[in-house]
Amino acid sequence: MKRLSFLFLMALPSIVHANPTMSQGEYIFRASDCAACHTAPNGKELAGGVRFPTPLGYIYSTNITPDKKYGIGDWSYNDFVRAVRKGVSKDGRHLYPAMPFPSYVKLSDEDMRALYDYLMQDVKPQEVANRPSDISWPLSIRWPIGAWNRMYTETKRFQPRQDKSEQWNRGAYLVQGPGHCGTCHTPRGFGMQEKSFDEQKGSYLSGAQLAGWYAPSIRNTGFSKEETIDLLKKGRSKNKAIAGPMDEVVSESTQYLSDKDLDAIATYLADMDDHKSSATSGAKKTISILQTEYNNGEFMYKRYCSTCHGTDGKGNDHVIPPLQGNLTVNSEDPLTLIRIVLEGGETPVTHNNLPYKMPGYQWVLTDKDTADVLNYIRTNWGNHAELITPEEIKSTKETIKKN
Repeated sequence: MKRLSFLFLMALPSIVHANPTMSQGEYIFRASDCAACHTAPNGKELAGGVRFPTPLGYIYSTNITPDKKYGIGDWSYNDFVRAVRKGVSKDGRHLYPAMPFPSYVKLSDEDMRALYDYLMQDVKPQEVANRPSDISWPLSIRWPIGAWNRMYTETKRFQPRQDKSEQWNRGAYLVQGPGHCGTCHTPRGFGMQEKSFDEQKGSYLSGAQLAGWYAPSIRNTGFSKEETIDLLKKGRSKNKAIAGPMDEVVSESTQYLSDKDLDAIATYLADMDDHKSSATSGAKKTISILQTEYNNGEFMYKRYCSTCHGTDGKGNDHVIPPLQGNLTVNSEDPLTLIRIVLEGGETPVTHNNLPYKMPGYQWVLTDKDTADVLNYIRTNWGNHAELITPEEIKSTKETIKKN
């Protein structure tokens, strides 16, 4: 009997969720991070208008409130399911894959129905017109997206693995499905498609550049369970902190998940093998930096960084993350690190946790100064990352302007 009960729960991962302060619909809405993409800065809740850069131009998220004129108020459940799982709107138009339907296809029927009921019954209608894309004709023609879907997306629902625990399967469901973590953390192929959709392939969650940021590998990062849970719940842990686009994920989504579900996510992520799990693991690289550049980097660090991060780069527990062994500092792709130094960063706003903010230094550092201080950080305190050039700083500034 116990064996039968275990298999039943594994087959229905959506039923395991628990957060007594929310309905199942609101919970899956939070787990799916709908608000981050469908509520524009200073815009009305879930009325769309968030801008997304694509190789063809800018597109904008749509109104998903139950407004019958501009939203989804006159959509049937089947209309809703087709859009969320297949990326096809009620009027037959193919949605741009900025909408993570390749991941949402894995949502269970129970969660899908609960999400639909929540949006239709508990969300306030907003009479806000949808903004058309900035993509000009003929590139704006949608039918090629249908061919793209057939070539690059999967249609299978989430399938629990019988060789894994209930907790592992729950974490896998949340990461692969509603959490759509692969959208940012999985590298893209030639057709801009995600290279994989689950842990069966080593590319899944192995790190990727998207929309002007680099999302690092989250395959077995070496973080403890407690660190992963704290980062997803508070936006920071004792020795780590989140900044950049991930702050919206925490503030709008993961901070609302139950402790049991956060533990399940941490269990799943920690179980994936990855020889690149830590940028400081393995053989240390021999990095050669000119003495004049090192001296300038040290001067800039002591002038602008040491007050918070310390002359030894150890930071301050629970407030300022250490730079030694830091995942972002040591990343093979330094894009996010460069952006944080140029633009600054802020930890997420979460329940009972005020954000901490790092100022940006684009206004005061030249491209060479920025490269020198980053190279000083990336070659000190046990860090052995590749050197950054002033040209990369300049290129990143151009990326920022485009996005």
